[in-house]
Amino acid sequence: MRILLINPPHPAIGSRIPQEHLPPLGLLALGGPLLDAGHQVELLDAEFGPMTVDRIVSEVRDRDPDAVLLGHSGSTSGHPGVAQIARAVRAAVPQAWIVYGGVYPTYHWLEIMEQEPGFDFIVRGEGEETVVRLVATLEQKQALKKVPGIVFRTGTVPAARRLTAEPPFPVGPVLATPPPTVIRDLDAYRVGWELIDHTRYSYWGNRRAVVVQFSRGCPHHCCYCGQRDFWRTWRHRDPVKFAAELARLHREHGVEVINFADENPTASRAAWQAFLEALIAEQVPLILVGSTRASDIVRDADILHLYKQAGVARFLLGIESTDERTLQAIRKGSTQAVDREAIRLLRKHHIISMTAWVADFAQATDRDYWRALRQILSYDPDQLQALYATPHRWTPFARQEAKRRVIQTDLSRWDYKHQVLESKNVPNWRVLLWVKLIEAVTQLRPKSLLRVLAHPDRGFRAAMRWYYSIGRHVWPYELWHWLFLDHRTRQHPVLAEFLNAGRAAGEHKSPALPHQPEERDWPSTPSPLADIMAPNWTLRTWLHQVPPDREPSRLAAATDAPEPSDAPCTLVALRAASRDGSRSDRGLDASRTLQLTGTSRTWPGSPSLLSLPRMDQGECAVVSERTEQL
Repeated sequence: MRILLINPPHPAIGSRIPQEHLPPLGLLALGGPLLDAGHQVELLDAEFGPMTVDRIVSEVRDRDPDAVLLGHSGSTSGHPGVAQIARAVRAAVPQAWIVYGGVYPTYHWLEIMEQEPGFDFIVRGEGEETVVRLVATLEQKQALKKVPGIVFRTGTVPAARRLTAEPPFPVGPVLATPPPTVIRDLDAYRVGWELIDHTRYSYWGNRRAVVVQFSRGCPHHCCYCGQRDFWRTWRHRDPVKFAAELARLHREHGVEVINFADENPTASRAAWQAFLEALIAEQVPLILVGSTRASDIVRDADILHLYKQAGVARFLLGIESTDERTLQAIRKGSTQAVDREAIRLLRKHHIISMTAWVADFAQATDRDYWRALRQILSYDPDQLQALYATPHRWTPFARQEAKRRVIQTDLSRWDYKHQVLESKNVPNWRVLLWVKLIEAVTQLRPKSLLRVLAHPDRGFRAAMRWYYSIGRHVWPYELWHWLFLDHRTRQHPVLAEFLNAGRAAGEHKSPALPHQPEERDWPSTPSPLADIMAPNWTLRTWLHQVPPDREPSRLAAATDAPEPSDAPCTLVALRAASRDGSRSDRGLDASRTLQLTGTSRTWPGSPSLLSLPRMDQGECAVVSERTEQL
């Protein structure tokens, strides 16, 4: 099939101010497997220009693809633009399938399919396996319901080309197939680098650049994060193979800057150190920039020289807040002392520390903002990225703030650089002034200016000058947006109502396909029954997961589990665990077992026997069954 990947233009300030662009890694990650499956694949990067919708439609019409794949890394704020493009493409090229993927559609698939008839399919979660299966199913005219991880409408007829003799879109209910399995081997699918012209993409002061992922997911539980549940568990690529790929990009395409898209690339010290050593052995002059946790920097104090030797030039540290109570409330898992030490250690090794600070996590007062300014100055970061608290429906933070008022209903402004929630104690216009003041004082204080002008590391000075050249445009641009371009609502709907408006209207008539329990291998959570196994026994382990849209509650761990086999003796063990497989020990003895006798094919006992203490979103129960085979 002929497949066209479209990277839509994005309205975010970060996309429009710098005269540099980074390649769309998410779409390229789909392009590689599709190319390897024998399909003709092209990329239309509409960020350049940026292209108007009419120009995009004209390009699509000229290329006449069988399928158009749309997605954007800025998923929530990118959605309005994607929907507009889909409507225009559907009208102009009705015979092409339109497939949509990303974080936002993964969780808002129901209302999207009901409100935007231009989309034929939504891919939920990781797309490499799912997209290849979907395209093969269409080409071979097989049953769509057998493809895990997709959403479609009943009445959709699978074919290599979309049927246009029928109504413009099926009118049946929306169906969602069970989620796909997690991609354990991230090296099994390659990135389609051949789809781009590397000379067009730059970063860090017009240096040729790419975006990469060493790992996916994050083992931590920050309540505001919209990415963690999307990836489901932390995994990493083979460190040596990954280093070799980066070296090849430098030698064959002249790539100088590697921008990591990982949420937490350094989560495993052993894997990260192996990567650094492998990249050092490649002897390529690369510049590495990315994000990580302050605690990982402190943990790696004795190997930070390897960071610098491998080319690490900057790490963004998501400190989020300088207030201990707020850090606890958002489950950051860090402290002021750790954050300060991480910044000090990076400076010691001439690595730029950029701190991400988020305004309005709590109902702050003027005194709180003044205290935040003083504390940020005492942290002494090299660069500051000030953001605004932005709730996503699938996060615990959205539930915590459910009763707050929304001042910005335009989703294209939900990019962390615009205020979207009403501030109770400080008027929103004054919150903006506080944020601008904190940014200005932090970056214009003598210490910061001295690092720009006289830091002993030449690369450090150049990077700081590049950052300041962007900041002097972004700072007034955000003020201008607030005053003249941001149209804030006067209705101020409650957050819960705004986020759930589309879902409530359609859930009763758009059932999802029955959920199938997913079997996974979680080697980091060994069963407490494993040490009492015998040759004639079998051991199964599965998960009972708290769904993203369910409030924390007492849940029967066996409700979603497979039925136990007919057996005279079964032992069941329950353990509370985090989604990455590590124990969280929420009041449950990991060695506790329940002996179930008889041959019943249903779970005997009440939920009080097979239940866990209060579980939070993102936690699960690891359930093990040991069965004696007769």
